[in-house]
Amino acid sequence: MWIRTVIGVICCLVGAVWIAQGTNVMHGSGMSGHGGWAWLGAIVLLIGVAILLRDRRPRRG
Repeated sequence: MWIRTVIGVICCLVGAVWIAQGTNVMHGSGMSGHGGWAWLGAIVLLIGVAILLRDRRPRRG
């Protein structure tokens, strides 16, 4: 169960970095300034949030 939390946090961090690079907030990469990376980062960030929220729900059974 903790592995899902780790994966969710990693997805959130990677997504945030990709958004920052895609919107040219973070410089120094080939990804900097390319809007496609910002969109992909937003998707990865949302997946990470969904994993974290799903892991926080009480279990049935």
